Order: sequence, then structure tokens, then C-alpha cells
Amino acid sequence: MSFLLERDALNGKSGSGFMTINGENHEMFGMKKFQSDAEFQESDFKVVGTTLVQKKTTGVSLTGSMTIYYGTPYFLRLLQEYLKTGKLPYFTLQITNDDPSTSVGAQTVVLYDVKLQKIPVAILDAEAEYLEMEVSFSYRTLEVLDWFKDPEQLG
Repeated sequence: MSFLLERDALNGKSGSGFMTINGENHEMFGMKKFQSDAEFQESDFKVVGTTLVQKKTTGVSLTGSMTIYYGTPYFLRLLQEYLKTGKLPYFTLQITNDDPSTSVGAQTVVLYDVKLQKIPVAILDAEAEYLEMEVSFSYRTLEVLDWFKDPEQLG
């Protein structure tokens, strides 16, 4: 039985993130945590002659969230633009996992038509050493620019 060697476990800090808003690229240098998800929607499929309830995939919901250190102005600018114009700008996120100590290489995923769902407007916290903010979003589609490779060696 084969297993993954520890040298190919990805370091969660090794990577980068970029966002593109209105044609301008911005490095997400204050990002602490990022996760995007694809959640499959299912509905029950029942047939006469069996008590088995099957599940049919009927769609997918693409959402995500990130924790960033407070002080990034981009998201608040998008909110302000929406409040002034009634139009919420969409943007692109590009996330790369790249741990050079592994043999699996790098993976880059681009999320397109990202739309904010929730952002904090102002934060104060007497207990916090560092202010962080949670940003949630949805997106329309994605593209994998670079894929991980299989490990060169297994245990």
C-alpha cells in the first residue's frame, strides 16, 4: 500500500494570491487564509418499484471566503461604488500553491466573475493584537492554469 511522504505535504504558507479589479492587478499581500469551494446541489430521485432514494446532481454552487489583515482598501471601494452607482463590480482572483520543497510542483487556479457577499465596513477590537477581516464571495467559473503533478516517490 502506497502513501504520501511528508516531504510532499504542501506548506500552507507557500503561495500567493492576486486580484484583478477594473483591469488593475493587486497582490494580496495581507492574506492569511483563503478557501474556495464547489458545493454540488442534489435532488431526490424516486422511482416506483424501489424504496431506494437516489440523488441526482442538479447544479453546483461556487463560493469562498478569505481572512485578510484589516487595512486592504479594495473591498470597501467596491462597496462604495455599489452604493453610489447601484452596480457591484466583479473581479478575478488568482491563487497559486507553490511549495518548492515538494515534488508535486505548483497549482494555479483563477476564479472569474467574483462577487462580494459579505465584508466588514469598520473594525475596532481592544483585545486584538492584529485586526483581521473575513470576506465571503461567490464566483461564476474557474480555470486551472497549472495542475499539481503526482509525487515523484511514494512510501
